[in-house]
Amino acid sequence: MQPEYDVVVVGAGPGGSWAAKAAAEKGAKVLLLEKDREVGVPVRCAEGVGAGGLRVVCEPDPLPRGIANEITGVVLVAPNGREVVIDSAKEVGYVLDRKIFDYELSLQAAAKGVEVRTKAYVYDIIRNGANGNGAATGVRVQHLGKNYDVRAKVVIGADGIESRVGRFGGLRTFTKLKDMESCMQVTLANINGIDRRYIYLFFGHEVSPGGYLWIFPKSDTVANVGLGVSGDFARHKSAQRYLQEFIVRRFPNAAAVYTVVGGVTCAPTLKQIVANGLMLVGDAAHQINPISGGGIVTAMIAGKIAGRVAAEAIAANDISRRRLEQYPKEWHDAEGKNHERLYKIKQAVYKFTDEELNRTAEAVLAMKPQDRTLINVFKAALMRHPSLIFDVLKVFMS
Repeated sequence: MQPEYDVVVVGAGPGGSWAAKAAAEKGAKVLLLEKDREVGVPVRCAEGVGAGGLRVVCEPDPLPRGIANEITGVVLVAPNGREVVIDSAKEVGYVLDRKIFDYELSLQAAAKGVEVRTKAYVYDIIRNGANGNGAATGVRVQHLGKNYDVRAKVVIGADGIESRVGRFGGLRTFTKLKDMESCMQVTLANINGIDRRYIYLFFGHEVSPGGYLWIFPKSDTVANVGLGVSGDFARHKSAQRYLQEFIVRRFPNAAAVYTVVGGVTCAPTLKQIVANGLMLVGDAAHQINPISGGGIVTAMIAGKIAGRVAAEAIAANDISRRRLEQYPKEWHDAEGKNHERLYKIKQAVYKFTDEELNRTAEAVLAMKPQDRTLINVFKAALMRHPSLIFDVLKVFMS
């Protein structure tokens, strides 16, 4: 490990690898640090991703390896058990194998000249100023039993929802309880009764209040089954209990081969995601879809912007917050404004009673099959909130 780089990226998830790759492509000397023993482990994700978004963010390169299953439709299940099937003539998404997918992204970054180090735990950042509260100028990292001070012109924190880099840099990274989803997921083997072409989403207060439960098939007999429960409800009954009760009912003979628990921030992007010499990307910046909780593609979009802006700022010899603000401006235009709209929609939808959710399902089922689209599902759900329908149109038509 060398003592100085142009850019140090902390966290080798999709956002971190893509930020490192983008910076290197612009000529920056980049170090990518991952605290775990290998990139992609452990998996803390439902592994679903939109096909269109993934293709856009990966162009012109081919799609990375790590796609386990193609999805061509969605089954929405109302509290009363009524199913709304939304089919597509073409693929709408993928279920990934994140162990392979994330590793592949890090290899693509390395191919551009990024130096990758695993088992590298960043325990502090280096800052200018008498009290150490000025611009970020590097990181302090423990790697294979030794401590290093590594200098950098720009530090990019892509270290997840619990981002220590953001807190070390003085950024306000907290989340309101109502915007924090308590999540649990198990990968189940020996399942039956599902069609691998569809993802299944279950709604209702008996299943997952303030959130939803998902089944993401990875094959005919294996699927990720998980849920997110709003923090307002999780204090009364844990996500674990909700999930266990569902699995006992739906898949009593299944075997849990992998379990993951954690939190997902379903809120708009943090108000401040850059400081002097410092940037945040992906979950660390709360760049997560507030309704779905998905963040793979958005992290890659943000990483690509952040890495390029960081390299351009270094080339211009100006890594001030003012110069780095180009990144949040571009992020806002690319995805941030839609996340603000989705957050407003989420606040309305997640307050629906089971009766309202059942009425919405019946309204959609009354439509012709070709008219049953996600945009029409939201329009039907929000008939009593006409101002939000414009937000729906802007999100889906942009």
